[in-house]
Amino acid sequence: MRNHEVVNSHNLLDENGHLIEPGWSKTLVQKYDRNMIKKRKTRIKEWDYYYIMSNSNKFCLALTISDLSYLGMYSVSFIDLDKAVEHTQSELTPFPMGKTNLPSHSARGDVSFKNKNLDVSFKHIGDSRAIKMNYKSFDNKQGVSCDIILTDEPRDSMVIATPWAEDKKAFYYNQKINCMRASGTVTYKGKTYTLNPETDFAGLDWGRGVWTRDNVWYWGSGSGQIDGVPFGFNIGYGFGDTSAASENVIFYNGIANKFDDVVFNISDNYTDPWTIKSSDGRFDMDFTPIIDRSALIDVKVIVTDQHQVFGKMNGTAILDDGTKIELKDFVCFAEKVHNKY
Repeated sequence: MRNHEVVNSHNLLDENGHLIEPGWSKTLVQKYDRNMIKKRKTRIKEWDYYYIMSNSNKFCLALTISDLSYLGMYSVSFIDLDKAVEHTQSELTPFPMGKTNLPSHSARGDVSFKNKNLDVSFKHIGDSRAIKMNYKSFDNKQGVSCDIILTDEPRDSMVIATPWAEDKKAFYYNQKINCMRASGTVTYKGKTYTLNPETDFAGLDWGRGVWTRDNVWYWGSGSGQIDGVPFGFNIGYGFGDTSAASENVIFYNGIANKFDDVVFNISDNYTDPWTIKSSDGRFDMDFTPIIDRSALIDVKVIVTDQHQVFGKMNGTAILDDGTKIELKDFVCFAEKVHNKY
């Protein structure tokens, strides 16, 4: 069982730029400091990615602010889960090299990007998170905008510190926060949607690290509720040395329930049904795709081939105390991504 939990607060890296304690935790107990990295600056990759799953309006909105050192990428996706259509658009900037100023902790620090097309910001207001975005050129200048507040951040999150066996100075420090309640508005194609915090939930993928050149990852996430209780999950694998811990967690009423490895069984056609199963039997799901949000970006130094598939989970998730949770058409996503960057 790979589930070493880091519980004591200390620096993430030692004086040689090596991870001090690989493993998982429920909060950011290890302290990330970009200045302690001992690789060349072009290897540093940092991002904040939010998704807002509106069950009341049957769409997902995803926003990314990322600093990949030699490329800044600022992306917005609108996925219409009712009509099974989506649009993704990005703004790119050359060589930000840390100037995006992504914060060293997810609970503090604000980040923003603005050019003639896109104005986006992620800010902290007390215990809440404010997401504002106006993308004038989105989808042939039809435009998309949002003004969203995220609240009720749960006690536990999924945090993992992953090394690479082939490069001791490479690491990935990642936090996934699920099941934040979303309120506010999203406007797209002339229609304004009002989010309902009783049914609409958000997640954050907070990533900081030094990556090796060529990696494939599998990731799945869901944030919602079952029988009125907040429920979510984070599942994934595929890169680095995960012998200390996996990143697989079931969230129930704000509490993290850790479980073992998972495998995504996917055909060559990503919209065929999947199965996702854990080795300990605690996560056993059939995944029925609605839409494959596929994207291929090739700008020579960076190549990313993404298949983020939105769909519905049906199956069982078992908590630490043995409680079996039944999922019925639980809307979520699962993805396979191949990056060279």
